[in-house]
Amino acid sequence: MFLLRALLAIFTAGLVLLAALGLGVVFYLRPQLPSLDDLGQLPLQVPLRVYAADGSLLDEFGEEKRIPVAISDVPKVLIRAILAAEDDRYYQHPGVDYTGLLRAGLAYARTGARTQGGSTITMQVARNYYLTRDKTMLRKGLEILLALEIEQRLSK
Repeated sequence: MFLLRALLAIFTAGLVLLAALGLGVVFYLRPQLPSLDDLGQLPLQVPLRVYAADGSLLDEFGEEKRIPVAISDVPKVLIRAILAAEDDRYYQHPGVDYTGLLRAGLAYARTGARTQGGSTITMQVARNYYLTRDKTMLRKGLEILLALEIEQRLSK
C-alpha cells in the first residue's frame, strides 16, 4: 500500500511539474507572439492586370496568379484530398494535433532526422503568414500558440 501511495505521489508531482513547465513556456512565449489583428484580411499576391481603353482585359503579368474563391465553390473531393494529404484530423483538433506532434517527435527521437511533419493546416498558416521558416523549438512553440489563437478567432 505504501509503494502504491508513493508511486501515486511521484506521478502527481510529475504532472504538476509538467503543467508548471507548460505554463512557464506559455507565459514566456506569449509576449513574443505577432499581432493577429489583420487575420482574415491577409493580402493575396495578385497579378498585374493590363486593361484596354474599352475596359477589356489584355493580359496578366506575374509569377503567381491567385484568385480568391468561396469555400462553397471548391469541389468537396478537392477539400477531402487536401485534408487527407495535409491534416486528416483537421475537424477533430483545436488547431494543434497533439497526437501528430507526438508521433513526429517520437520519429525524430528514433531516427535523429525530421522524417515526419506534425504541423496542422492551421499551424502552417501561422508559420507561413506570421513567422519565419527557422526550424527551432522557439518558432515551433510560437507556431503552436498562434494556431490555437487563430482557431479561437476563426471558424474552420
